[in-house]
Amino acid sequence: GARVRLQEIKEQWNEVLDALLERDRILWLAIFDARLSDYSEGTLILDFQDSGKFATEHDFSYIRGVDRLRVVEQIASSVLGIPITIRIAE
Repeated sequence: GARVRLQEIKEQWNEVLDALLERDRILWLAIFDARLSDYSEGTLILDFQDSGKFATEHDFSYIRGVDRLRVVEQIASSVLGIPITIRIAE
């Protein structure tokens, strides 16, 4: 298949977020701030380094729950039309 670039994913990311919002508002809130930092070979890296701009710290353990990442992966894969694996940048 055609190679998907990070820029293409960024252009469609709001659609992913919209679909996520309909499914799980708390997960949407947790993911909303993430920066899409890298994409290669089907793996999308979400970076939360910049999300310290809010007064409260994110509870990243919530997002790191494997089942919750799977929900985001399913929605992203569906919206983007390609299989996506999501990792959280350390």
